[in-house]
Order: sequence, then structure tokens, then C-alpha cells
Amino acid sequence: MKIEKTNRISLVEQVVSQMESLIESGAWAVGTRLPPEMELMERFDVSRNTLREAVRALVHGGLLQTKQGSGTRVCSSSVLGAAIERRLHKSNLLETLEVRHALEREAARLAAVRRSEEDVQQLRLQMDACLKAIQANDHQAYVEADIQLHQVIAAASHNNLLIDLYEHMTDALHSSVRNLVELTSCTDVHQRIHGKLVDGIIAQNEDGAAEAVNEYMAHLKETLSKSLEEL
Repeated sequence: MKIEKTNRISLVEQVVSQMESLIESGAWAVGTRLPPEMELMERFDVSRNTLREAVRALVHGGLLQTKQGSGTRVCSSSVLGAAIERRLHKSNLLETLEVRHALEREAARLAAVRRSEEDVQQLRLQMDACLKAIQANDHQAYVEADIQLHQVIAAASHNNLLIDLYEHMTDALHSSVRNLVELTSCTDVHQRIHGKLVDGIIAQNEDGAAEAVNEYMAHLKETLSKSLEEL
């Protein structure tokens, strides 16, 4: 069998790779405006055409955004995050909930097996934050605490790919949780189920933790279904 000679990476691809590294490392954080074109040409030692091709590739990939009059800015921290965000924008709330259900159920199972004492402390801190938000009747604070709680659970899974996937869904999660909190005032129900979920993880009860996620998602889906029927 004839083996074709591999092509060397192009200059444009090298620049794209270096720029991706700067973005993913946080050196160019989300919202950062890129340095002037001449400065970048000198930094990467490339021509204007090569640089512009690299920028276009990153704009197409969703990492950069170019606007007339305001330059080019970083709009996502990773190619994975940009791809997920684009797809989630095309999804409805029910689809987002279904994906949340799958990720959070597996995160809960893994967390119940792998959680550390530090994870347990973080879980309790976020439960307290949820409770304080409920007592203050602060929906925005509750949304933030709810998302933070589930991110702590994902982190306790100690599965880096799952953690990355969940982290890159953050914007859509904000949207779904905020919308559902606005649809229901039953945050006490959420907190009761959260309690079962956290207790299951701390007790290293895989089935109990997974069942709490099932109950939580069933409640959210029922809330969503009722709201749609009223439209």
C-alpha cells in the first residue's frame, strides 16, 4: 500500500495554533481586544495576508469576533466552547434540560464514588449559598448558587472531559435555570431535592444521588411543560 507523504503544517496553521494557545491559556481572555495588526505581524513574524487568514479562521471557529470600528476581540475561551455555544443557541429549553439531565446524572454518580473531603466542603458551602438566596428571595443569587452547586458536583466527578463539557455549557445553563426560576417560585422544592442529591454524594450512594437528579429534572420538565400549555 502506498503511503502518501504528510504535508508540513502551513504558516497560517502555525499562527492559528499559537493564537489558540494564547486564548486557551488566558493570556488573551474573553473580551480582550487583539493588539494592532502591525504588532501581531511582528510578534508572529508573518505577512499581513497570513495574519488575516489566521484571524479569519479563528473568527469562523468562534474564538474571535470582528466588528467594524471596534476591532477584533476574543469571544470564547476554546474551540470546544464555541462549538457547543453555537449548537446550544439552536436548541430549545427542553433539549437543554435533556442534555443537562444526562450530564448531571453521570456527574452525580461519579461524584458519589470519587468525591474528596474538599469536594464535600464545597458542596456544603454551595448548599448554604442556595439557602441564603432563598431566604433573601433573591432569584438572581439563587440562579448563580444553583449553577455553582452543579459545577461543584461536576468537579467532584474528577472526569476532566465531563467537567469541560459542563463548564462550556455555562451560558446556556444560566439561561435555562433563570427561565425556570422565573416560571416557578418553588425554590424550596429545588432545595429539598438538592439536599437529597448532596446527601447522596456525601454518603457515596451512587443510586441515591442519581435518583435525586432524576427527581430534580422531572420537576423542572413538569414546570416547563405546564408553562408551555399556558401559552
